[in-house]
Parts: sequence; C-alpha cells; structure tokens
Amino acid sequence: MTPDPNDESTVLGGLPKPAPVPAPVSGERLDNPLPVGTRLAEFEILGLVGSGGFSFVYLAHDHSLGRRVALKEYMPLTLASRDEGVRVSSRSARHAETFEVGRRSFVNEARLLAQFDHPSLVKVYRFWEANGTAYTVMPYYTGSTLKATLKQLRAPPDEAWLLQLLALLLNALEVVHQAQVFHRDISPDNIMLLADGRPVLLDFGAARQVIANMSQALTVIVKSGFAPIEQYAEVPDMKQGAWTDLYALAAVVYYAITGTVPMPALGRIVGDKLEPLARKATGRYSEAFLRAIDSALAVLPSDRPQSVSEMRQLLGLPEPVSDTASGEGPRTSAVPSSPVPASDSRSLRHSRLRKWGAAALAVGAGTVVAILLRAGPPAEPSPATAGAVASSAAASNVDAAQAAAPAAPAAQLAQAFNPLEEVDRIFERRDRGHHVSVSVAQSQVAIGRDKLSFTVQSARAGYLYVLMVGTDRRNFWLLFPNQLDADNQVSSNGQLSLPRKTWELSVGGPPGTDHFVAVVSKNQRDFTASGLSRADVFGEFPLEVAARVAQAASAAVSPFIGVPRCAATASECSADYGAAVFSIEEVELKPKAPR
Repeated sequence: MTPDPNDESTVLGGLPKPAPVPAPVSGERLDNPLPVGTRLAEFEILGLVGSGGFSFVYLAHDHSLGRRVALKEYMPLTLASRDEGVRVSSRSARHAETFEVGRRSFVNEARLLAQFDHPSLVKVYRFWEANGTAYTVMPYYTGSTLKATLKQLRAPPDEAWLLQLLALLLNALEVVHQAQVFHRDISPDNIMLLADGRPVLLDFGAARQVIANMSQALTVIVKSGFAPIEQYAEVPDMKQGAWTDLYALAAVVYYAITGTVPMPALGRIVGDKLEPLARKATGRYSEAFLRAIDSALAVLPSDRPQSVSEMRQLLGLPEPVSDTASGEGPRTSAVPSSPVPASDSRSLRHSRLRKWGAAALAVGAGTVVAILLRAGPPAEPSPATAGAVASSAAASNVDAAQAAAPAAPAAQLAQAFNPLEEVDRIFERRDRGHHVSVSVAQSQVAIGRDKLSFTVQSARAGYLYVLMVGTDRRNFWLLFPNQLDADNQVSSNGQLSLPRKTWELSVGGPPGTDHFVAVVSKNQRDFTASGLSRADVFGEFPLEVAARVAQAASAAVSPFIGVPRCAATASECSADYGAAVFSIEEVELKPKAPR
C-alpha cells in the first residue's frame, strides 16, 4: 500500500508489533523501507513503525547503549528513491535541488530539537547525514496518537481534560517559539499521548514546508482543516508565526469536541461557513473556553492571539513556572489523566481558580468527621516522626536557613506563596526512570453526590505520599498517609487505590479544580522541617509557615517533599522518588427542572 503523503506523523509506540521488512530483490530499484538487520552506525533496524510522504520511522536497537530507539530516515517519496542497499538519491536532476534543500532542513530541524529539553517535545538523541540522506534518533515512545484516542471515546473529552492537554502543549510551543521555531504541522495524529497521559508533539513541518515552497505541491504538504491560510503559498503576504501554530492547535480542539475536521482555511477565505464552537458546543463547555478556541481559529492571522501567553490568558490558564536552573522551558504541573467522559454532559463546565471549601471524611459505617479544608491560623508543628533519620542534617540545614532568612511580614509572605509551584518542583525533580501513574475514577465529581477516588501505580517498590493544592491555591495538604490510614507501602509494579474501604472522601465543594501530586519514595520521608502540622486527620502546610520554609530553602529541591528517613545503621539513604500529577474537578450538581 502506498503511504498517504499527507500522513507524516511519527507514530512510535503503542502499535502492533513492528512488521519485518523483506530484503529487496537484487538489482531492483525500490522506495521500500530498510530491511530488518540493516546496520546504520551503532543502530540495527528491528522493524518499521511509521511511514509517510517524507520519511520512514523504524524501531532500532542501539548497540552502544543497549536500548531501543526510534530511527527516522529522510525519504521524500515524490522526490527520491532507494538504490540497491541503503543509498537514497533523487529521482531525477529536476528534483535534485529540492531534495537537497529538504534534506538540509531535515537536519537543521533535528539540530534545533536537540537543543530543547521539554517533556512535551520529542527528544532528539542524535542526527547525522549518510548514504545520500539523513537520519534522526529519538526515544521509542509508547502510547497512542490523540487521533486514535479520540476515536475510542464514546463522547467528547471534557473541558478540564482539554485544558490540561492545552497547558502542556502550549508550554512546549512557547519553548520553541522563543527560539523563533514554529511547528507548522500540529494535528491529532502528530500528538502522542504517553502511558502517563503526557502529550508529546511529534513531527515538525520544516522539511515539508521548504519542499512545498520550492515545488508548490500544496496538496502534499498542507493538512486540510488544520493548516491556517498563511501556510498556503497563494497567500505570500501573510507571515507565519506563533499564531500559525495556535490556529492548528485550536483546530485540534475543534476536532476533539465535534468529531469533525474544521472547514479548510482556503475555503473560509471565500466564504466562511465554519460554525463557531461558542454556538455549536454551547452548554457543554464554558463560554470563555469556547470563545478562546474560536478566537484562535480566526481566518486572518491578525485576528488570532499573537502569542502563547495571550492564548493562556484567553483560556484562563496560569503562567507556568520557568526552570532556568535545569535549562527547561515553562512548565505546569498538570498532566492529563485518561479523558473519561462524564455521563452527564451538562457537568462538563470547568470552573477555575475558585475557593476550595469543605470536604467530608466518612469513617467506617455511618461515622462522619467533617474536615474544613481552608486557610486558617498556623498550627503548632507536629512532633518529629519517631525513628532514626539518617539524613537529619538536611532537616537541620533547612531549620538553620529559616532562622537566617530575612524577616518579612507573615501575611505578606503567605500571600505571595504559591503552593502549586511546589507541586511543580516536586514533579520536575522526580527520578524519571521511576514510572508512577495515576488513574482517577471520575475526572469531574458532583458536589454533594460523588466521592473522590483514584489509583496509583508504581514501577518500583516504595512509600506513597499524596499532596493536594486547593483551587484557590491557599490550601496545601498532605492527604496520605494520614491519621486514619498510615499504611503507605507500595510493592514493585503494584498499585494502591485510595481512599481504602475503611474511609472515603465525599465532595463538599464549592466548585473548582483540585491539584494533586502522588509521590512514591524509595525510603520513608520525614516532613518535620517543612512545617507540616496536624489538621484533625490530614496533614497541613500552614501558608505562613510554608512561605518562610520555601523562602529559606534551596531553589533546586522543594522542601515539601520532606527528607528520606532511614535507619541510623544504613550505609546510604537515597532521596530518589517517582511522581505523577493529576487533578479532579468539582462541579455543581444542577437541580432538576420542575415538571
């Protein structure tokens, strides 16, 4: 079957087993992918996992580092073909210049991507030119494309899930936009959702754009419905920029909500018949959210948001934290969990940044303890956790830093302190080789009716800790372990569902989104130096105390992760941990209409 030239997505994992590629017949000139067993430098081809009009993508074994990788070969089928063996050459002298310019663009794109280190951008390990073409080596991701995920759903994803997806993708785009690089090829099949729910932007459209500019082969390079008008060569006066990627991203959201690809931009110039989401999806999503997407889908570039920051403002998303110490770009803590559609589409409205109120903790049969989760006067710190702490020096250092910190009004410090930034730091400093994932029973829960429930899975054995930040970011809690449930041990490749049967968390409102980070630590942890206090059942980080702790602590590691607690006789006390972030939205239960 001839590959679809419009389908250039690099689908790297979550697919059927890579198909073996037969060796070519001697003397036959073929455009086929490389056969299994082919060696390219230290990489051995194991099978074909993706193909399109401009490249082949293989599963390969890296003999140098002993790992599996994805290897991408530049191969524009309309311009080039394969000779005997591995060599690639242009089909004719007429195509030679276009082929070479595309190859240089392919390499330049790889060189640019290799400079970035963002969890939602495809990582480039290595790139080089050989055999008349060029190659790029990337991680072998496991997951499915957004397009495949949406097809499996029985209903459109809710607003909360889409916002989490957009937050991460916008962060990734901002990183490349700051380097004056634009994706130019965002579509549902170029966004991969990994096993932990994290989206990764795949193929950039640099090489195909260059080839298009030289060959005018518009039907080959432009993805109808997702490409804005300025990507059509017939409109040379319209410059491409951040607004170009924002249009495509908005088109992806339109597709996710409606199940249909937007009307092609070229046709909209003549007569715009695209029904705005604010009318098409009214009642199922908030008006502000729909209008933001419609704004980015404006036909003329000047009518769209001009930057990622402007798009965030329209969506009501907070500006991310910049991590200059690690060299990474802007980030947030939200990682979409599985897009579980709500059974009642009317509950899909997303209320952001509202005050978090009371939750009820029911213990046993019929015994209910009401716990008000609110900012209050700081309680006295709890006594130190019993047991020898091998790393007590770390706790002492934090205490000493607190004492040395310049004095500031407590209320002023507390007002400036943002606990969600600490959740970000905890997540970013995780051991990336320790995989932790979370699935929630319901991504939206109705106030007064539903209960919070989630399951944490860990690839390694350890101890589970769950921290939560309330909607208004003025509440910061250690929910688990707690006074009622202290058994937080997790086995290797095991899972732990919370709350356990002996207790439950009822939804008390008011509406908003609660943010969580689940941490699985190799060793138990002590939170004494973080100012943790007891608030009835749960642990609380009082904001005025937490603000001083954060001010005094190192910028590299969040003090609210605690310090490892090991036996005094232990030869080492590892501080390593895995982590996953997730969120649950509380929505109002609408009263039934009178009969």
